Amino acid sequence: MFAGCTKRELEAIARAVKEVRHSEGHVIAREGDRGVGFFLIAEGTAKVSIGGKTRSRLGPGDFFGEIALLDRGPRTATVTSTSPVTLLGLTAWVFRGLIEEHPSIGFKLLEVVAGRLREASKNAAT
Repeated sequence: MFAGCTKRELEAIARAVKEVRHSEGHVIAREGDRGVGFFLIAEGTAKVSIGGKTRSRLGPGDFFGEIALLDRGPRTATVTSTSPVTLLGLTAWVFRGLIEEHPSIGFKLLEVVAGRLREASKNAAT
């Protein structure tokens, strides 16, 4: 998600994120609950489920919760750790301050969300 960021932007993001650890089987995000932020998996694995059905698996470098950064609305899926997991978390209110200082980060997030929406639409059609 942050691959196109400048060194200065990456440094600002690194200062803003907080490390979070969970044990295997922990529900990190629950479908329908209000989202408070974004998480990047630094170590470990997790599964994504919608309506109780596993949709994908996540590992280091994967992320979730980017929509919550934009609207703080309900989670669209449940994410459960399938091993001990270390996450880098960014809350919506911290993110808002970050994009006020670095507006281009907001545009990069919108590109990621748009790409995921296109992919989801394509998968739904097949």
